[in-house]
Amino acid sequence: MTEIILYETAAPNVARIVLNRPETRNAQDTQLLYALNAAYDRATQDETVKVIITAANGPHFSSGHDLREGDPLATQDGYDPVTTATGYRRAGAEGRQAREEEIYTGFCERWRNIPKPMIAAVHGRCSTGGLMLCWPTDIIIASDDAVFEDVTVMLGIPGAEMFMHPYELGARKAKEMLFAGAHIGAQEAYERGMVNRVVPRAQLAEITLALAQQIALRPSFALKLAKQAVNNVQDAAGRHAAQAAAFAMHHLAHSHAMEVFGTPVDPGGVNKRVASGYTKGEEPWRQKAQAS
Repeated sequence: MTEIILYETAAPNVARIVLNRPETRNAQDTQLLYALNAAYDRATQDETVKVIITAANGPHFSSGHDLREGDPLATQDGYDPVTTATGYRRAGAEGRQAREEEIYTGFCERWRNIPKPMIAAVHGRCSTGGLMLCWPTDIIIASDDAVFEDVTVMLGIPGAEMFMHPYELGARKAKEMLFAGAHIGAQEAYERGMVNRVVPRAQLAEITLALAQQIALRPSFALKLAKQAVNNVQDAAGRHAAQAAAFAMHHLAHSHAMEVFGTPVDPGGVNKRVASGYTKGEEPWRQKAQAS
């Protein structure tokens, strides 16, 4: 059976963790997220590792949540929780929220606070839940073909569970990403500060590793403290409270969809998205603007 997460020693003091579900465009199911978390734990506890790279096999970094997984509450039974979340075997909004407190916001907060520098090497599409694999990292290196998007509003939900959009893009661009499903290309993401570097696709792994090796020359304790100092700036400015409020709105939307449609998301949203052309990487409103 193919391993869905690969763990490599890319260079002395550098671990590379690779998403390895290329047939699903690295869609995130429960198994992948727990395997990824275990790999991060391994790198965190390995005192020889100073820097952690997250990369992906296949044409895209991540297509987001795997909506084909079936009953998400049932799949949770096979995994021991790693956060303090509890109650995800219970019915209704209580179980759904507890599960997402564990595998989405819980994992993202854990990963954001790993006391070692983390670099994401992103190529191709990084969609919705995929943002929650690169946003917790400290540095993002994007290939020139990388595209970032969040499609949740089309599905009746106000944003992915890790709500970093305004911090990563600024308020107005965050609203465009959410309201219109706008695609953020690698160069625009760089200009807005979400991406550190844009590099040719063929050189993504090489340049990411070179940066990791440069970082690894610094003392581990100094790197840990520098990371905590920068993260504390966001948290002192209210990031954690804003995240909690957005997560509550996210689950209000899930509950609304369950009441109206009998499913956690608007089932018509997928069909609307296909009809609009977004699944092919097109943005009809942008094409019309260019034509005029």
